[in-house]
Amino acid sequence: MNLSPEQRREYRGIAHHLKPVIIVGDKGLTEGLQEELERALNDHELIKIKIASPDREQRQEAVDALCQNSGAQLVQNIGKTAVILRRAAKPNPKLSNLQRFKG
Repeated sequence: MNLSPEQRREYRGIAHHLKPVIIVGDKGLTEGLQEELERALNDHELIKIKIASPDREQRQEAVDALCQNSGAQLVQNIGKTAVILRRAAKPNPKLSNLQRFKG
């Protein structure tokens, strides 16, 4: 499923106020990081990720790998911060950023 420009705009607006919940450090894409990513996507659906690498290509590769491994979609990628989305089968209204901040 590809996101329409309208959906991307809406999700970017929701994500604007969010803080990164996943930070990819020097160790890269570890198993623990993948597990935390799964938990964050299941709970929040729309999350921000910060990638600490100074190299632009490495950051892009990390974002692509995270999206591919988790089944998430890239909403926005600016600098060291990426916003990704994966809809939950049964979202928790108290945790889901989509339901909490939908305007």
